[in-house]
Amino acid sequence: MTTPQELNGPLSPEAAIAAERAMRRCILNYCLGIDRCDPELVASAFHADGTADYGSFNGLGADFAKHATTSLRGYAIATKHFPSDTVFSFTSLTTAEAETQVLAWHRCSNDGGEYLENFAGRYFDTFELRNGDWRIAHRRLTHDWNQKLMVEPAFAPDRFVQSPRK
Repeated sequence: MTTPQELNGPLSPEAAIAAERAMRRCILNYCLGIDRCDPELVASAFHADGTADYGSFNGLGADFAKHATTSLRGYAIATKHFPSDTVFSFTSLTTAEAETQVLAWHRCSNDGGEYLENFAGRYFDTFELRNGDWRIAHRRLTHDWNQKLMVEPAFAPDRFVQSPRK
């Protein structure tokens, strides 16, 4: 059985809960920013010198934010990222490791019609507390599986108000 001390590392239970909440907000802001194609919101999940390693991209988180949102605007009609099952491990009073499973759906179109690119992977994040702010110092994305599915719209385009993108 895991003890509270093992879960919280050197943090008090209250501090661990507050830290996890702040880190979870970073993960959610990142996903929301990607789906809205909002590079500032994506970049806000990272410290200014925070890095991202996505295999095909390895550099600053802020540079990845611009790269990813520009790319998605160019080929995806809409995206939806579903983070889940995050496990945090505090390594010091100011550092933590997190593993988050993520599903990403990219709705796209080409001459053959509309299709979904589905991706399943994991974010491996190193978080650091700096100046009272938990953010990502380094993120590595790994791949579990992916698929492409041809789709037809289920509803008329005017049935709902469309979600905004920047």
